Amino acid sequence: MKISLRLSALLFSFFAAFNATTILAQTSDAYPTRPVTIVVPFPPGGGTDVGARLVAQKLSLKWGQPVIVENRGGAAGRLGADVVAKAKPDGYTLLVGNVGTQSVNPALYKKMPYDADKAFAPIGMIAELPLVMLVTPSLPWQNIKDVVDAAKKEPGKVTFASSGAGGAPHLAGEIFQQVSGTKMLHIAYKGGGPAALDLMAGHVNIYFGTVLESVGHVKTGKLKGLGVTSATRSPALPELPTIAESGYAGFDTGSWIGMLAPAGTPAAIINKVSADLREVLALPETKQTLITQGATPWPMTPEQFAARINTDRQRYGRIIMENNLSSD
Repeated sequence: MKISLRLSALLFSFFAAFNATTILAQTSDAYPTRPVTIVVPFPPGGGTDVGARLVAQKLSLKWGQPVIVENRGGAAGRLGADVVAKAKPDGYTLLVGNVGTQSVNPALYKKMPYDADKAFAPIGMIAELPLVMLVTPSLPWQNIKDVVDAAKKEPGKVTFASSGAGGAPHLAGEIFQQVSGTKMLHIAYKGGGPAALDLMAGHVNIYFGTVLESVGHVKTGKLKGLGVTSATRSPALPELPTIAESGYAGFDTGSWIGMLAPAGTPAAIINKVSADLREVLALPETKQTLITQGATPWPMTPEQFAARINTDRQRYGRIIMENNLSSD
């Protein structure tokens, strides 16, 4: 009798697990059956937004479902990220974040609206985004040396904008001041788009924007590019030297964008979205569009992306600590 009961219990557990696995597989195979929302935690126009919209378009074609990009800017990306962190973990609300939202904010802010270590399930990186030092075209500066000379002549008078305190543009400005021995005034905006608009209008002097969001403005003369922050020149702006080439050896910083889901999203859905994301990033037209716009396509598995987030959190955490940066 006891053996029979035990066997029945084992059989029940087996079939329950089998049914759950089957249902999960069917769910992931069918996904998505309705529109998917991608939250970009910044206003329209920045590098994260531009990259997210390209990926959304390609995924929509692949899935046969609308993929809607929703901009929820504010608090250096924390507001939009919080929306996704608290969303139903069913794969229908996703986040396209960047190095600032995922690796910098947890080190910069003592108080976060969510647990940065547990709130998200990484899906995959989309692209690396080198930055370019941009200046208002009306200024006489023609190269990096001119900027340094002006900043040293009037410490604290030269202003540099950022897409938000603690983001990659902000940290690029802080690192540049450190290596060049200058002191500039930081002005934080709620996204790269508003920062670039105020730079064009002459309300600020400098902005370290992603090449992805800036290349069009540079080529049309609305903004002047002086140098890129990556170790090598950008294929989209090959005429611009790197900051390292301009006399600051070893200068190498930038951003990236990637996709995440709320923690608790079924692994089968995470893996499907990740595989589909890598597939659309491998399309020749997607790769060429990103490269032309100044981004480097960089598809990753969920595990690889999680490792990159953690590595950059440690890297920028050290910079934040060494420069005594805080936004609380």
